[in-house]
Amino acid sequence: MAILAALGYRLGAEPFVEGLRRTEPWTLAAALAITAVTTWCCARRWSLLAERLEVAVPVGAAYQACYRAQFLNATLPGGIVGDVHRAVQHGRDAGAMARGVRSVVWDRATGQLVQVGLAIAAVPLLPGSLRAPVLWTLAVVAVAVLTAVMTEFRMLFGAAGVWQRAVLLSAVAACGHLVVFLIAARAVGVDIPAVQVIALGLVVMLASAIPLNVAGWGPREGAAAWVFGAAGLGAGTGLEVAVAYGVMSLVATLPGALMLRGRTATERPDPAPVAVPAGVGVPAHG
Repeated sequence: MAILAALGYRLGAEPFVEGLRRTEPWTLAAALAITAVTTWCCARRWSLLAERLEVAVPVGAAYQACYRAQFLNATLPGGIVGDVHRAVQHGRDAGAMARGVRSVVWDRATGQLVQVGLAIAAVPLLPGSLRAPVLWTLAVVAVAVLTAVMTEFRMLFGAAGVWQRAVLLSAVAACGHLVVFLIAARAVGVDIPAVQVIALGLVVMLASAIPLNVAGWGPREGAAAWVFGAAGLGAGTGLEVAVAYGVMSLVATLPGALMLRGRTATERPDPAPVAVPAGVGVPAHG
């Protein structure tokens, strides 16, 4: 809230209003379609990693749970409430709370590490004044995440093809989000080369993952104003892009609201077997 208040004080209300005005129906439809694909990639990655932890979740159930988590992340403070719910619910259903929670932690960490890798690769495309601070920040984030999850790394990714599939799915999901960001930038009127917009977008996306936001808003807008200002495009333009992207992302998660009424049959755990007292016959079925 402090970031948004500071941006409003420095830049006024116009970038917020313009960003909202530029979200036309076609941009919202594009965000919905792209997010359907990125959500499937995330669901498939989670299913893959959960299976390695012996708390398997079917891809269909994972797809619905990921959509629901995204909707909660985009509408509640913190930006991770939906994933916390997904982790706890899966731990309960699997009867192994610790491994169920770790499967979601690994899912999130894998996606973030791939985004960090993409951002490091894109550093040469950033303005000179941004390269050093962004590179140092990315290095610290990468080391922190790797240190936190290294204990299970070999067990999870030791099997043939697991890490390759996890990285590919994460890369496709990240690219999908970047395409939505590019559409938002073009809708606002940013006409620099697409690769430069994507490089700026990677920094903004990493900032948006910081769990200190109001339904996704705050660090994302601050980072966008900073990097677009440093690129000579104007902090106000960056804020407009972030607002348009935020609205598009929110609309793209709306299918998750349909999963809030209750879990589907594919997500509910099988009923526990009923113990039959000794000596009591069970009728046979033909």
